[in-house]
Amino acid sequence: MKAGGGFGRHSLRGTVAVLVLFLLALVAAACGGEGDLSAGGSFSRGSFANEHGEREYWLYVPDGRDAGSTPLVVMLHGCGQDAEEFATSTRMNALAEREKFLVLYPEQDPGANRSGCWNWFEPSDQERGMGEPSIIAGATEKVIDEQGVDPRHVYVAGMSAGGAMSTVLAATYPELYAAVGVHSGLEYAAADGAMAAVAAQKFGGPDPDRQGRLAFESARPAEARVTPAIVFHGEEDVVVDVVNAHQSLSQWAQTNDYADNGADDDVVTDEPDDALPGRVPEGYDYVRYVYEGPEGGVIMEKWIVEDLGHAWSGGDPEGSFTDPEGPNASEEMLRFFRQHGGG
Repeated sequence: MKAGGGFGRHSLRGTVAVLVLFLLALVAAACGGEGDLSAGGSFSRGSFANEHGEREYWLYVPDGRDAGSTPLVVMLHGCGQDAEEFATSTRMNALAEREKFLVLYPEQDPGANRSGCWNWFEPSDQERGMGEPSIIAGATEKVIDEQGVDPRHVYVAGMSAGGAMSTVLAATYPELYAAVGVHSGLEYAAADGAMAAVAAQKFGGPDPDRQGRLAFESARPAEARVTPAIVFHGEEDVVVDVVNAHQSLSQWAQTNDYADNGADDDVVTDEPDDALPGRVPEGYDYVRYVYEGPEGGVIMEKWIVEDLGHAWSGGDPEGSFTDPEGPNASEEMLRFFRQHGGG
């Protein structure tokens, strides 16, 4: 099979890793703010704790939902953001109110990463039942139980460090998340420390075939299954190079190839079945690559957006790290998610 985010912890090395995003976040904070996040439903704060730590979160619950059959989308912010700001940037609450699904926004603790980054690059935060994946998965299960969420329709997505952590969660908890969205992120376990994270962001991570196998193995003892994946990335991203989008797609192709029948037999590959160019009116050109599974349906998509930098495509300019001239990543991820539900 052919091959092809985040950022520092408490150390000086971690500071180097996040410097660019920190400066960009200062600019974004000066230019944007939080809009009305209630969107007609309720937007409330909560928390979850286990033996690996505690994280707070924000939860959006739409008005008039059908309890017991409501989907849930878990959204992971990037560095220099918090949960409320990410909700503003993605406009996901307004979309949730319209389409009647819940949105969970876990929030990084500054004590765990002073730049607000999910620690996707730390080996202890790349495993099932460990570190941040266990906390976020635990918060997800708490919301499922308390809010009457349909467990077959739970999804995870994120931006940058959040995109990289979304991949970690979908790989390590395939029975929990029915599909994954990776925006400006990286492949599974693309780095094993802060300095390696800097290199991966610029040049890409290890061989995606290898990382795909490791992602498949990371689910144990749970039974791995095919995880539909949608990848978004700006061609002009200077923080997380676009090579990481290609690697992320290739990693998920390899992971899903193993998950299909336990063998590396190219039943699922990273060769697109179609490439669909498009243009946002008065905005950016893009290409949407689609990849079919062994039974014919689309199980992966990769959106490469020309002229887009390190920003949520089609996001709200009142938020941070957004560019409204790209295709609407929030709408497209939701469309993709709704096509896929777990068994």
